[in-house]
Amino acid sequence: MHITPVFRSRTWQLTAAILATALLAACGHSPKKPAPPPTSSHHYPPVTPSDPVAAASVMMRALGLVGTPYRYGGNTPESGFDCSGLVTYVYRDMLALNLPRTSRELAAIQGPKIAPDRLASGDLVFFGNKGNVWHVGIYVGEGRFVHAPSTGGTVRLDQLDGPYWRDHYTGAKRVLR
Repeated sequence: MHITPVFRSRTWQLTAAILATALLAACGHSPKKPAPPPTSSHHYPPVTPSDPVAAASVMMRALGLVGTPYRYGGNTPESGFDCSGLVTYVYRDMLALNLPRTSRELAAIQGPKIAPDRLASGDLVFFGNKGNVWHVGIYVGEGRFVHAPSTGGTVRLDQLDGPYWRDHYTGAKRVLR
């Protein structure tokens, strides 16, 4: 009777290779050093949304659209998005909530204005200058927001404290209550 060694089988060879790679990878790294403190001049403490499940669904849907092409007037993943098209799509898709279509109209909706240190996932963040709002995004936590920034670009994740966004930040509104 001939017994085939276990490591001659293709499945076992693959399994052994994966395990060896995992073990080597685990042993090959030194322990992680603690992350340095943020270099940002602003601090965004975690704020629990009033409806954490709705906020999480909005946040995850918005993050899932990162990389979708920008298109002026676009409001679906297939057509691409402009900034307000992204916001209205995410809220309609995840919560069946119909919001106004433009960033200016979104900024005018009733709801509490939110101080930067009280932002919670799902809040809308607005940008402009001299009292005019011309851009909107969805806050996702830790000073970051998802938005559709410009022609030729894609939906992306940015920092509120980035030089351009910090200089043009006009405020935030809480849609989820």
